[in-house]
Amino acid sequence: MRIGVLSDTHIPRMAKDIPKAVYDGLKEVNLILHAGDLAEVKFLEKLRKLKKTVAVSGNMDSREIAAVLKPKEIIEAGNFRIGLIHGWGPPEGLTERVFAEFKGEKVDCIVFGHSHHPVNETKEGILFFNPGSVSDKVFTPYNSYGILEITDKITGKIIKLQENL
Repeated sequence: MRIGVLSDTHIPRMAKDIPKAVYDGLKEVNLILHAGDLAEVKFLEKLRKLKKTVAVSGNMDSREIAAVLKPKEIIEAGNFRIGLIHGWGPPEGLTERVFAEFKGEKVDCIVFGHSHHPVNETKEGILFFNPGSVSDKVFTPYNSYGILEITDKITGKIIKLQENL
């Protein structure tokens, strides 16, 4: 199973749409996860027309998004449980804050956003995965999104975008 992972797209505030290269990459996935800060419901609807999409609300989302999305989800993918959350506060300590939100919930992976900085690392047996942002380079020198691969294990890959917005 392949899962496309987005966060902090901020459509249409930071860009009119996500780059074509991202849409091309999402054609190859079975599921899309979005870790918040979509900004507008129209973009969520567009993702849902592409593939099954599970998303959570972020701190920059409209009231309309916050009304239809939870701030936290747990998704079953194969034999794995993926925690999905946006995150909050400064970039320093973000991984620890999102980890605390899933204490006692037996997750194998935590997908988060907020910092716009990609993360793909395992701590205490849990994959922490932040795909970065396809539309904003704050805290990072490049735009990116992510792919999770589910086989007998769960692995992540950050896809750096060459395309300028």
